[in-house]
Amino acid sequence: MPKSDRNPLVHGSNLEQKENHRTKYRDVDSKKYLSEIRTEYDKWRSSNLELVGPTSTPTAQDDAIIATRVQLLSKYKDFLDQQHYAEKFDSRSNLHSSVLEEFLYYLFKDLVRDFGENALIGKSHTFKDIFFVPPKYSEMLKRPYARIEKKDHDFVIGATIQVSFEAAIPPEKDENPGEILPLLKEEPENYSEVTVIGNTETHIFDIPVVAIECKTYLDKTMLEGSSRAAEDLKARNPNSLYVVLMEWIKLTSDVNLRKYKVDQIYVLRQQKNTDREFRYEEKYVKNSINPVVVQHLFHKVRKHLKMDWTGGIEHGIERGWLIDE
Repeated sequence: MPKSDRNPLVHGSNLEQKENHRTKYRDVDSKKYLSEIRTEYDKWRSSNLELVGPTSTPTAQDDAIIATRVQLLSKYKDFLDQQHYAEKFDSRSNLHSSVLEEFLYYLFKDLVRDFGENALIGKSHTFKDIFFVPPKYSEMLKRPYARIEKKDHDFVIGATIQVSFEAAIPPEKDENPGEILPLLKEEPENYSEVTVIGNTETHIFDIPVVAIECKTYLDKTMLEGSSRAAEDLKARNPNSLYVVLMEWIKLTSDVNLRKYKVDQIYVLRQQKNTDREFRYEEKYVKNSINPVVVQHLFHKVRKHLKMDWTGGIEHGIERGWLIDE
């Protein structure tokens, strides 16, 4: 199977796109700011790539390594979140929001590497559902015309799957298998498109085992959307873990968190949200990102990736309760 050329360093990629854009960000201030950001970004990236761990094997140094990564993140975020940068590159540019996504890659890269070189990590356009749309019945007898519906996720750990579909003679109709359909001789040229050879169609898509949604802040409407996405994911992959990660929270105490389908919600700054313009007032106190929150996230993900997923009805009958706790 061909490897994808997707770049997990999504923040660096976003910065590079701005630096090389042919029409936008060509004014003097934009060029100056991007140059300043590039200098600090390169330091942040290099420090994280040089730092090793944590891995799949727990050690006494794990929490200290995570705390160091959080310290590096906080330093870079404090630089990037300065008012003149925030006003020049607003939320639509995704420059600020992509920092957390790239941080998650640094946090989990060595853990995921232990599971093999084919492990998927980073931003992904993942499998959501499958449906079949042949143009007419006679065509359906030739091949299924499968379509894969996909969903964007800010950060995933998972696997890339290649599957082939073909129409078959019902076994009860004829014991003679008839003409042997052609086997797949070529790999798909485009990651997103179906490849059809003879009566066989081949699809490639990502399956998340861990999905993390990154937010600057989370309000009730966003939480409802996250819950629907988590429910959709778990309906297709019951072994998946769905987490929401944000800097600030914008929920009141009258929200019943238990009715939502997400597995955990992490508030990095342990602080209620304040509109951006008020964060630059002198009296505003911005909490630091708490490394303990990130440590909890890491240990939860590592436990999920290493645990035995064996289950189901038969396994539940043996112990007497059917749903894992």
